[in-house]
Amino acid sequence: MAFDFATPVERRHPEVRGVDAWPSQKWHHYGEEALPLWVADMDFASPPAVIEALQARVAHGVYGYGLVPDGLRRALCDWSAEHYGWSIRPDWQHWLPGVVPALQLAALALTEPGEGILTITPIYPPFLKVAERSGRLAQQARLAEPVAPGEPWRLDLAALEAAITPQTRLLLWCHPHNPTGRVWSDEELAGLAALVERHDLLVASDELHCDLLLEEGARHRPLAAAYPELAARIVTLWAPSKTFNLAGLTTACAVIPDAELRRRFVARCRGLQPDMNVLGMVAAEAAYRGGEPWRQALLAVLRDNRRRLAAAVAEWPGVAMTPPESTYLAWLDMREAGLGEAPQQALLERAGVALSDGAAFGWPGFVRLNFGTTPAQLAQAIERLDPLLK
Repeated sequence: MAFDFATPVERRHPEVRGVDAWPSQKWHHYGEEALPLWVADMDFASPPAVIEALQARVAHGVYGYGLVPDGLRRALCDWSAEHYGWSIRPDWQHWLPGVVPALQLAALALTEPGEGILTITPIYPPFLKVAERSGRLAQQARLAEPVAPGEPWRLDLAALEAAITPQTRLLLWCHPHNPTGRVWSDEELAGLAALVERHDLLVASDELHCDLLLEEGARHRPLAAAYPELAARIVTLWAPSKTFNLAGLTTACAVIPDAELRRRFVARCRGLQPDMNVLGMVAAEAAYRGGEPWRQALLAVLRDNRRRLAAAVAEWPGVAMTPPESTYLAWLDMREAGLGEAPQQALLERAGVALSDGAAFGWPGFVRLNFGTTPAQLAQAIERLDPLLK
């Protein structure tokens, strides 16, 4: 079945499609002339199976409080077994409105005020707010930078262990990694698992981008599946949002095999978590049941876009990028590009391209570029950046 990833979907001026106003965070945050390649939101319509399921549910006409359907729980079990080789159970699942609130809930449920929450930078910005917002101690370690342009970012286990103190209780882990796009090696994961057990840590493992591995034949290994002896320590966070472009439907799942850990997490959600989005649950089940052909076509588009972007970056002196192994996000080192201390602002003002500021990820001088867009829009962005960066 053919899918259209080439025709732009009008998001800045939806009135051309007969809609008065559908404000888009991605397309309306910056000025009218800016080309937005920042927030992790693709410019593609979701899979036809999702759209059809939503249309059928909307036609029902009643959108009252819902329950998580057994079909959705079974769909995630089937997806996990088929794609990750991990046999999870329906009762391990706790569905909730997004991975970001799940990180906050994990902090509240699994730590006490004053205990340490450890994060590895650069990292998706909400990670850096969890400790502050929950009254916990913020602790950080840094990834090891590439040893040469194009080489991978690496997990620095020595630096991570040095950051651990007697107060450290919870590790916020990102697997695959946002923003670098790393798919962690078996050696890195084994070292992390040993460290977690040695220091008696709990782990909230954000695996949001796990269905977007870009290397042919690559298969995601959930941390809790790879190291079942750690399953009693891990809250695994999944969502269909990035894979199938469903972020606005606010639906995610915490998979928690250990009954006591699950009890603590679910208990803390009460009063802080709203009832589930009925349309989001419909979309999630449809995506897991019928979205695989679309996902495979998407991956081919993302691989091509990654190749085009890497070719462009190779022509920009002072800019370095390690091609991401997963996600549709590229992490660009602009420290030697001659754009000053705020390259994101310079690119916005001088080229009209809106990217994410690396400072928000804990690493000033970098930018994150979202290439989950049509080839034409990516080409337009490169055309705008070329005169400034070549």
